Amino acid sequence: MINLYNTLSRKKETFEPLEDEVRIYTCGPTVYEYAHIGNLRAYIFEDLLKRTLLYNGYKVKHVMNITDVGHLTSDEDTGEDKMEASARKKKKTAWEIADYYTKAFKRDIARLNIKEPDVYVKATDTVKEQIELVKKLEEKGFTYKTSDGVYFDTKKLKSYGNLANLKDIKLKPGARVELGEKKNPTDFALWKFSNPEEKRQMEWDSPWGKGFPGWHTECVVMSEMYLGIPFDIHCGGVDHINVHHTNEIAQGEAVYGVNPAKFWMHGEFLTFEERKMSKSEGDIITLDYLEEEGVTPLSYRYLMLGVHYRTKTSFSIEALKDAKNSLEKLKEKISQIKSPQQEVKSSYKEDFKKAINDDINTPQALALLWKVIRDKNLSDSEKYNLAIDFDKVLGLDLENQSQEEAVPEEITSLAIEREKARKKGDFKESDKIREKIINLGYNIEDTKEGFKLKKL
Repeated sequence: MINLYNTLSRKKETFEPLEDEVRIYTCGPTVYEYAHIGNLRAYIFEDLLKRTLLYNGYKVKHVMNITDVGHLTSDEDTGEDKMEASARKKKKTAWEIADYYTKAFKRDIARLNIKEPDVYVKATDTVKEQIELVKKLEEKGFTYKTSDGVYFDTKKLKSYGNLANLKDIKLKPGARVELGEKKNPTDFALWKFSNPEEKRQMEWDSPWGKGFPGWHTECVVMSEMYLGIPFDIHCGGVDHINVHHTNEIAQGEAVYGVNPAKFWMHGEFLTFEERKMSKSEGDIITLDYLEEEGVTPLSYRYLMLGVHYRTKTSFSIEALKDAKNSLEKLKEKISQIKSPQQEVKSSYKEDFKKAINDDINTPQALALLWKVIRDKNLSDSEKYNLAIDFDKVLGLDLENQSQEEAVPEEITSLAIEREKARKKGDFKESDKIREKIINLGYNIEDTKEGFKLKKL
């Protein structure tokens, strides 16, 4: 029996799938910049949820969107499209920006050993379907037009704001938008008109005028296209609760007469010096930065396993390096105890399942793994088999990691220096360091997940 915290009810509920296959939709990245480790924490949480369901024997269909248009710099439907702004700043086309950062995101989740979704969907590939959804909302009387776009009238939907508990919100009507006026402060854009004084790279014709879709419509369309409505679980970060997910639910209920998902689950923030990491403010830490500091992405995953996904936590390099040391010790232990398979006769597996089925309690599950490793009453084979079994959920790639001989710190440091040289375009220095690494008895291979070192 799996119990999961449902943001909609503000309590843990027993999970039972609507059909034989569990259908999950997770809000993906807005691909205008690299994902920072705060963003990536949400994807680790969603991966743990997916792995937990698979561990319990469920079939899972997982869909994730790629937002490559329509996400403005303000949740109030004002400001510039993040894609257009990034393209102008980097002197690239918006399409080039989207392609580059989509690939960077996929590389990041691979390095974190996150299982890819069954389906990726780009917002720009569903513009026609988004226009059709807005047409349906218009036919049902939920929209109105201003000089800058088509808006959803939240006062027309009695259930609006249930997810975020907005019932008692006290906002003054008539809040200004960049062009025109909203009727209600919580109203949101379904379709934005292109500014005739500015040239957009991404725009489409619609019954209301040339423009682009609002951010909140794509997920309603994509989830219905690939999962049907209602589906089982919708995930995202806690920052999605008040606006994005609230507005998704509004459209789903207005058109289909039902909340799009049975469970709404949200991962908490990772803070940096008591502030939420923000791409717009430039205070972000990426996986590349961690690797430059000599810390592997899986060390970051290990760090996040030690904190429940619904607990806000502050990031520090010191804590991350502690996690790195713990993971290396774990890998060393696993390597030492690897032995021929033997049937496991203990309650540990049941205890592990109980932990992860209690709203994905990874801190307890991780502690249990260490308890197994230290248990003198278990044979090495039993310890190894339990560790590899637990790792089906924890996702630390212990079976493969334990097969690799530990690389000396000196060699790793040289590899990191070489990576820095390559990023600067100093290939002469890069080749020089490669030769040094080879002379010290190691080969270095460049892969899409990063460099790999192997003893010659």
